[in-house]
Amino acid sequence: MIRGIIFDLDGVLTHTNEQHFQAWSELAQQLGASLPDQIKDDTRGISRMDSLAVVLAAIGQADRYSPQERFQLADTKNKRYQKLIEQFTSANLEPGAVELLQQLHAMGIKIALASASKNASTLIDRLDISHWFDYVIDPAKIKQGKPHPEMFLTAASELGLTPQECLGVEDAASGVEAIQQAGMKAIGIGTDAVVQADWRFKNLVEAADWLIVFLKEQNNGKR
Repeated sequence: MIRGIIFDLDGVLTHTNEQHFQAWSELAQQLGASLPDQIKDDTRGISRMDSLAVVLAAIGQADRYSPQERFQLADTKNKRYQKLIEQFTSANLEPGAVELLQQLHAMGIKIALASASKNASTLIDRLDISHWFDYVIDPAKIKQGKPHPEMFLTAASELGLTPQECLGVEDAASGVEAIQQAGMKAIGIGTDAVVQADWRFKNLVEAADWLIVFLKEQNNGKR
């Protein structure tokens, strides 16, 4: 029986892909290069340092910087990204996000956030949805990023649930893999990036409609 839903943030409840891409692009320009649009997908769902590695590889500078220099580059990007999301409000939520969180809460379903972003807590405060979450992952305490299952296993444990009692919601291939490696079923938001998800929907509204019916049916003994 499903008793908990574990959400990714970017690409699921809100979209910050353009802000991330702009910040990475500005960093690349400072390094004398430009980024291809594909970086938007290649950096989706992974940690800041892993994203930096992807960016440096894309501009042919994979082996150019020391660990300390890489940290400084990532910090430069993050400070620019933080400026870009300063004006985010609940208006930047995906359609149906608040309604879904409200319905899950009313049904007694536990809710967790499993985002690789170290800005996630700040962002959900700006989006005015932090009060809906029973647990929010602190990426700084996670040793293995997605697609490793640690993040989702930690979220389930903190909710007091087994992995089999949870569903994960993701928009990135690395996230879907992490969910399934954790022993959970995965709901994928999007198209090609989440083809391996157990259920796949074009957007959050479609996923929410299905999920609420699914949960009601299991409570009525139909699943």
